Amino acid sequence: MLHSFTRNYNDLSTEAGFQFEFFCDCCGNGVKSTFVESSTYQHRTKTERKGRLASTIGSFLGGRAGDIGWALERGSDLVSNKFSEQSPEWRREQESCFDNAQAEVQPLFKKCPACNKWVCADCWNEDEGLCTECAPREASYVAQARSQAMRRNIDEAAETATVWQGKIETRTTVCPGCGKPAGNGKFCNYCGSPLGTQRCPNCGAQVALGLKFCGECGSSMEKSGKCPSCGFENAPGMKFCGGCGSKL
Repeated sequence: MLHSFTRNYNDLSTEAGFQFEFFCDCCGNGVKSTFVESSTYQHRTKTERKGRLASTIGSFLGGRAGDIGWALERGSDLVSNKFSEQSPEWRREQESCFDNAQAEVQPLFKKCPACNKWVCADCWNEDEGLCTECAPREASYVAQARSQAMRRNIDEAAETATVWQGKIETRTTVCPGCGKPAGNGKFCNYCGSPLGTQRCPNCGAQVALGLKFCGECGSSMEKSGKCPSCGFENAPGMKFCGGCGSKL
């Protein structure tokens, strides 16, 4: 069982050797220990080389030399199997190298007495003797507070700022004549139909010019030309009576 000074570490060991990485509890930055080659792995490699050499010689000489090569190769296979199953020898090497790795890396970390976190030099406040989460550095904290205040001031100013001063008019977005996008002018860019609006004589809703009926109440948009004074029938749209001159 490996016992680390910090809970945040990673075992990078392989059958060839041992290496460990330890992480800061605040920022998460890691520090790797020096790679140490496994002596068991070295022994297995040497045994494999001797076995292959003896087998080569035995293939030429035959007899007992060949038997020696076979025995060495078999011994190498047994060692290899132990590696794949993490043998006790490999475990002992791992624990020893882990202790050495901690002795190498631990001086690069500080333990905060307030929160018990192990932190790197970047996350340690030397003036206060605490990590920067428990005691932020004054200059950094002031800069952060100023930045936050500046963003709040900008947001508040944007809420009250006048960003558009144009005249608000009721416009149609689709031409009532051809059904295409109306554009920004007073007349359609495609067919020339007027894009203004008129008020419904019945409900007062704004209705696009050219429409014969109100979309809100269904009333006819064609005003009666009959004069209330003399009864003369005027054409729709006349503002004054053609018979008596009264305002329609």
